[in-house]
Amino acid sequence: MFGRIKDYKTEGNKVNVEFEKGSGFIEIIKDDIIRIFSSIDSVERNSKAICEKAGDSVKFNVSKDENGVKIVTELLTIVVCDDFKTDVYDKDGQSVCSDFRGEREQVQRISDEDRKLLEGEGHSVGEENGNYKIQVLKKLDNVKAFYGLGDKTGFLNKAGYHYEMWNTDNPDPQVDCFKALYKSIPFFIALTTGRPYGIFFDNTFHSYFDMGKESQDYYYFAADEGDLDYYFMLGESMADVIKGYTYLTGRTPLPQMFTLGYHQSRWSYSSADEVRQIADNMRKNRIPCDTIHLDIDYMDDFKVFTFSEQRFPAVKEFVNDLSSEGFKIVTIIDPGVKAEDGYNIYEEGKSNGYFAKSEDGSIYKNRVWPGTSVFPDFGNGDVRKWWGDNQKYLVDMGVRGVWNDMNEPASFDGPLPDNVVFRDGDRVTNHKEIHNVYGHFMAQATYDGLKKYDGRRPYVITRACYAGSQKYTTAWTGDNHSIWAHLQMAVPQLCNMGISGIAFAGTDVGGFGSDVTPELLARWVQTGCFSPLFRNHSAKGTRYQEPWRFGDEVLDIYRKYVELRYRLIPYFYDLFHECEQTGMPVLRPLILNYPDDKEVINMNDEFMVGDSILVSPVVNPGQTKKMVYLPKGVWYDYDTKERIDGGTYIIKDAPLDICPVYIKAGAIIPNYPVQQYIGEQKIEKLILDVYPGEGSCTHYQDDGESFEYQDGVYNEYRFANCDGKVDVEIVHHGYKEKYKEMEIHYKGDINIIQME
Repeated sequence: MFGRIKDYKTEGNKVNVEFEKGSGFIEIIKDDIIRIFSSIDSVERNSKAICEKAGDSVKFNVSKDENGVKIVTELLTIVVCDDFKTDVYDKDGQSVCSDFRGEREQVQRISDEDRKLLEGEGHSVGEENGNYKIQVLKKLDNVKAFYGLGDKTGFLNKAGYHYEMWNTDNPDPQVDCFKALYKSIPFFIALTTGRPYGIFFDNTFHSYFDMGKESQDYYYFAADEGDLDYYFMLGESMADVIKGYTYLTGRTPLPQMFTLGYHQSRWSYSSADEVRQIADNMRKNRIPCDTIHLDIDYMDDFKVFTFSEQRFPAVKEFVNDLSSEGFKIVTIIDPGVKAEDGYNIYEEGKSNGYFAKSEDGSIYKNRVWPGTSVFPDFGNGDVRKWWGDNQKYLVDMGVRGVWNDMNEPASFDGPLPDNVVFRDGDRVTNHKEIHNVYGHFMAQATYDGLKKYDGRRPYVITRACYAGSQKYTTAWTGDNHSIWAHLQMAVPQLCNMGISGIAFAGTDVGGFGSDVTPELLARWVQTGCFSPLFRNHSAKGTRYQEPWRFGDEVLDIYRKYVELRYRLIPYFYDLFHECEQTGMPVLRPLILNYPDDKEVINMNDEFMVGDSILVSPVVNPGQTKKMVYLPKGVWYDYDTKERIDGGTYIIKDAPLDICPVYIKAGAIIPNYPVQQYIGEQKIEKLILDVYPGEGSCTHYQDDGESFEYQDGVYNEYRFANCDGKVDVEIVHHGYKEKYKEMEIHYKGDINIIQME
């Protein structure tokens, strides 16, 4: 495609390479991060994901020989060859990632005659052998596994699978063969025989990732249109790669503490009285709960930024009443605006040209919940500001968070055509380019509006997003089902989302569609209580899913694990603080912590919460014993306190009320007393759950909701454990509400340390 190299030129931190049939450049971002770029469409596009780039201070050398243009940094050697083939070596000269030199093995999988026969019977015949405008093939020779790619079905290791990036609302029960879901995160990590590396393909058009399904010799990533534009990052560990990726695309900001509590939702709690009943039952049954979500039925005829006066009269009073009981309200908002004359949102958007258009210049219309609807052009900065300003209506009503749904965008009368006109800043473009970032832009607008009018750390939840959306929003995995296969899938799905930068994520506990069984709900809450986002949500027409509807046994189990979550709130808060600093996810696959352990390369039913807690949930019906793998080291059973040497499998008794949980030797786990909601009690004493061995940790404390921590208004404690003897040091004191005492729990004993 590019032909032979003709010349090269260095400009700042870019090495421009001229070929016979085109040009491109290598941009040196850091010693271990580079960008490979060529403008294929001759259109200047601004990245929707990248928020941070360095490069000016990076030292590198460039030379040219018979092999190509050679670029050397302190940690990488990049060799650019003819046809823009690019090979990367580590600082020791070992090959890390090389472009494949051969042609793709495009095999016709079915005859034209058989295709017609199958399609005539209603069968869908997949096609994965297309030639793409943008296409990069990489050698597979040293790759052991692939992780990441965001919100995908299937198992943890993505090797051997084919996926697509095209935000898709498909309510069918999601199975392994689904190529696309609601989110497009075109980033993956390759675990190799040497150092791991990551690739972020920053292309918002429909793109494709074949991770060795087509051939055992190569994998590829490709796109229908756009530019050749990808970032390569090398690390000594997978954690280094994640740190590099989130350096580029942004990190999950520290959330308000209440968002880490339990959330209850349904499509729909359709009246204020019903919501009050839910709240009353939460408190009556002593199920801690901070947040109740309102789905689409709270609105007036599904019109965004309205409340139904019939179903939700006196909204401010209603929200204030719930707030006095510790409940926060989160309301759903869809992008589809009802096309109704006289409706203020429609009239404002229409008069200002804020809605997407058909090619003939008329406002594009489709149908969603309000009926005939129009779609804000979120690629336009003025539209995002307008949408953000509309959040004031919700803030004024006392709403504490906004839940963005249907923002792929979804539509009932067929998908939006490719030629629907949108803007990308000042540039006119179309749906093909904006589709995958539509939800991303909507989340950005919502975040900015909540920050402006509420002032506290915004709480936004989204279904659709793109790489970098973690700067603005948490996410849930969309419309799962109350089936065991979806509980099983939750673990690898959330692990891969965390690796892909979306650290604040969760699944609908109990499942959204279908009817949950008591056993499935009991097992799901055991996984959900360790998920960053902990929300029970179910669909209209399915069995009601609140925990008191399933008998005393399930209610007691549910309460037990929600209470466990509330005890661990300070541990989760510490992990989110770490995530903001380093990009490390809260919920982690074991391979992230134990990269040299071959047993965990494909571990789909266990995960780490931070470095200290290992969870091995039961994800099969009728199972009362669980085979658990514990990596090398010493571990302690959370329930029995039994000491276990790792590096082996064990059989754990796991009746319905037990989720196998293990604590790493030497760990210090900060706890709060159980509360019915965050802030019910003033926390003046921190409980430290200490385990035999040696270890240390950092604990973080602030007001739990404001941005003052960014100005140093926080406390940071350093704890060191030597077989139960705990040293406490305050390494930063900027927040006035310091703990008065530390309560040390060790081997059944309790010791109190008074703080000055």
